[in-house]
Amino acid sequence: MKKLLKILGMILGVVICIALFAVGVLTIAEYRPDDVETVIASHEVEETLSVGEQLTLVTWNCGYGALGDNADFFMDGGSSVYTADKDRVQQNLAGIRDELKRIDPDLILLQEVDIHSDRSYGMDEREVLHEVMPAGTEAFAYNFKAMYVPYPLPPIGHVESGLYTLSSAEIRTAERISLPCPFAWPIRTINLKRCLLVSRIPLEGSNHELVLINLHLEAYDDGEGKEKQTKQLWEFMQDEYLKGNYVIAGGDFNQRFSNADKDRFPVLSEDYWQPGDIDATAFGEEFKLVTDREAATCRSLDKAYAGADREHFQFYQIDGYIVSDNVQVNSVKVRDDLDFRYSDHNPVVMEFTLIPED
Repeated sequence: MKKLLKILGMILGVVICIALFAVGVLTIAEYRPDDVETVIASHEVEETLSVGEQLTLVTWNCGYGALGDNADFFMDGGSSVYTADKDRVQQNLAGIRDELKRIDPDLILLQEVDIHSDRSYGMDEREVLHEVMPAGTEAFAYNFKAMYVPYPLPPIGHVESGLYTLSSAEIRTAERISLPCPFAWPIRTINLKRCLLVSRIPLEGSNHELVLINLHLEAYDDGEGKEKQTKQLWEFMQDEYLKGNYVIAGGDFNQRFSNADKDRFPVLSEDYWQPGDIDATAFGEEFKLVTDREAATCRSLDKAYAGADREHFQFYQIDGYIVSDNVQVNSVKVRDDLDFRYSDHNPVVMEFTLIPED
């Protein structure tokens, strides 16, 4: 018995040493972005946007090309970690690209775009998505960068993913602005580092600029992270508005707007993932929170969507826009005809006009 206990103790000691070594390596390799980092916008073009003309903007969480209608995901109550094979990832990306071409927007805000992740088979998804605007400008910012995520089984593995903005016109500058991270060490070392991807776009007919903010706020926190990130977003938008700029933030808020119809897509059970809430009045009279009140922007990943009972499926309305009052919103429409075929989110299309200055 003593010999057995000694062997078990040695095995336990080895396991602990390996775990401590792994945590040490992940700590050393942790992604630690600066508060503000310049993102180089490439493919500069001569085209500029103008005040007074109607423009089209689309936001879409791409689900890193692996969360089509066949997918479920362990973090949302499903069982899968790798949710698509390589062929299905390529099909989803091609579908997203083709739908964006059909929408033919002037500006695109994409979230969960992988550039070198195990879960999407090492593909740089920008290569496919940039085909939507091959002559336009682009900017990318990491939202998730981890050398290795060791859970669950099989583990998620290496992740490099982020926010991707495309513009048919010039992006003068683009910056990655870090948001508060609600997770403590050591979980923080392998978790998302959320940010704002801020693109500054010069405008014909104005001395000011369009400040376009791409975002994907916290999902799996206790709510405090979402609140702090939303507060920082509001403060940034307010500062830019006071400079006289046109300000639009769009993306996946992981929160419901208080001015939307909450009864239309209620959370059916406490077993489902719970979105946060954004108080529209907290942004003041200078800003408006807008989305399509009639359609869901996101579906639950507790089970596959294809072949499921749609009547009792869990849907959410968590994607949309916040715009300053010098932006006239002409329409907002969720492309729900896609029926979550290529991602667990449907794109949200906004047509708007930048109101000419007096």
